[in-house]
Parts: sequence; C-alpha cells; structure tokens
Amino acid sequence: MQMRRLIDRAIKGLFFLAAFLSVMVLLGIFGMLLINGIKAFAVIELSDFFFGSDWNPSAYGKPTFGILSMLVSTFLVTLGAMLIAIPLGVGAATYLAQVASNKTRLILKPIIELLAAIPSVVVGFIGIVMVGPLIARVFGLSNGLTALNGSILLAVMSLPTIITVAEDAIRAVPHNFIEGSYALGANQWTTLMRVTLPAAFSGIIAAIILGMGRAIGETMTVLMATGNALAMPQGFFDPVRTMTATIAIELGEVPYGTTHYYSLFAVGALLFIISLGINLIAENIAARYRYKA
Repeated sequence: MQMRRLIDRAIKGLFFLAAFLSVMVLLGIFGMLLINGIKAFAVIELSDFFFGSDWNPSAYGKPTFGILSMLVSTFLVTLGAMLIAIPLGVGAATYLAQVASNKTRLILKPIIELLAAIPSVVVGFIGIVMVGPLIARVFGLSNGLTALNGSILLAVMSLPTIITVAEDAIRAVPHNFIEGSYALGANQWTTLMRVTLPAAFSGIIAAIILGMGRAIGETMTVLMATGNALAMPQGFFDPVRTMTATIAIELGEVPYGTTHYYSLFAVGALLFIISLGINLIAENIAARYRYKA
C-alpha cells in the first residue's frame, strides 16, 4: 500500500514537472521575443509600427517599419482558409463519425491523415504550378499568386487537423443522447443537427482553433504562393505577404542588433500574442458552452 502511494506521488510529480516545463518553455519563447522586440521601439514609434502600411527597412535615409499591410494580409489569408476549411472539415468529420460505414471510414481516414504528412514546400509548389494558374484562368488575372491561392492551400493543410479532432469530438458524444433523440421520433438529420453537433460543440471549436493556428503559423506555403507583395491588399485577388513570410525572408539576412533585426522579433511577438489570444477566446467560448450543456 505504501509503495503504491509512493508510485502515485511519483507519477503525479512527473506529470506536474512535464506541465511546468511546457509552460516555462512557452514563457521563455515569449520572453525572448518580447525582450528583443521591445528594443525596436527605441527607434520606431508605436503608431508607425502598428498603423503604418509601409514596410521598407532598407530604405535610404528613413527606413519604415509599418506592419499594417502584413497584419491585414495574414488575417485575410487565414479568413479565406477558414471559410473553406470549416464547412468542409466539420462536414467530413460528421460524415466519418455518423454516416460512413466502417469500411468507408477505414479507407478515408488514413487518406485524410496522410494530407498532414505532405511538406508545406510541396503544397506551395502545387500552388505555384497548378492552383495559381487555374485561379488566373478562371478569374482572368495576370497572376494567380494571390491571397486566394494562399487561402485554398492553407485550407487543404488545415483540413486533416480539423477533421481528425472534430471527428473524435463527435464520436465521443454519449450514445444515449442519440438513442434518446431517436426514441422521441427524431430522424437522423434532426438528431445530428439538434443533438450530436451541439453536444460536440466544444470539441469542434477546439478543432477549428487548431486548424486556424496551423493556418496563421504556416510559412513556406504562403511565402511561395501568395506573391509576397508588401502592399495593402484590397481583396482575395491581390498578392500579399504575411507576417510569417516576412520573418522567414528577412531574418536570415538582416544584420544582428539593428532596428530591422529587433523589429522582426516584434513581429514575431505580435504573432505569438495573436495566436494566444485566439486560443484563449476559443477556450472561453467552449467552456461556457460546456457549462450550459
């Protein structure tokens, strides 16, 4: 009995240590970004950084460090990706969890999960040689390397995460809920819309947020397939450059310790804060819904 208690305490301590180290690593990354990013504002005005749309750190005379165009581009591409991925992902997850036969599920599930193993550079290459030219032909554009191209590719990359997590959430709904709905005379569609999906709502929200995080943090695909234009986008048919693409392009060649160097850390810190904020908001929404359920 005493040995079992010691083992239980050791396991609890191990789990606590793992959680503590995870939090400390996260705080360490954020602290590194924040400490270096703050140094940029010794030279750059906050208003110019957040509300300026001109990013030209190598300009002769007076470099500019406005990230508004990159911020809008990041949200535009992510919004387009979610508009495509959410209905497809939740629909596919619902089909796999509630409608498809076991044989069909065994065939489709590995194929969907295999999409997550495709390297982002390969997805970007497909966007350049296939999706981009198709968009240009369909919409009569001179160039298909646009925000729409990036949105489509990011949607494809987000789908495996959304489908897998959402399917697990839907399958985790107690079967008694479904049987009770059928017993009251509801058909399969009504049961699905009024019982199953609402009961799995918190898990579906988690799936969407994970997919959104994949889209916001993606680098190579948007770097290759969106045109990398440092200008304020007017819509999905304009070329854009996201925050992640800017960091990837410039950080490797920027001189250490310069304002340009520290400004890229500031961009990274802002990206970190945005991702953290989205996750906190989603968790709050999901927790409220779980409480009501």
